[in-house]
Amino acid sequence: MLQNLLSLSLPEIAHLARRAALAALAAGIVALVVGVVAGYALTGLGFCIGLGLGLGNFRMVTRSVERVSRSMRPDKRRPLATSTLGRLGVVSAVAVALLLVDAPLGFGTLVGLAFFEMLLLANVTVSLLRSSGQAGEPT
Repeated sequence: MLQNLLSLSLPEIAHLARRAALAALAAGIVALVVGVVAGYALTGLGFCIGLGLGLGNFRMVTRSVERVSRSMRPDKRRPLATSTLGRLGVVSAVAVALLLVDAPLGFGTLVGLAFFEMLLLANVTVSLLRSSGQAGEPT
């Protein structure tokens, strides 16, 4: 499985990111409309904020991996771990702060973050299945 993940090319990762962003946009619109209709507009808004935080985190991850892979440092894990820890700290701080300011807004943000991660995982799984299916086909 890990070997298949490493075999994803940059265009496939860009396609994956685009597909995740479009799905997140659609989910955000649906959540906002449902939230307004159900009387939970701030929860719907929080869901959109969570999707945005998740998408921003994913974009920063790809940039960080590109930057570290181009560097000449022998130890590439430490900069990745440091940047990951910082990003997760900021995202968590924003989500907790919103939860403390307004519970429905913060709860929506947490659910939006979790939904984006599941959405991203589903997209990665589909890409891996497609790439492994193409690898097994005779040419």
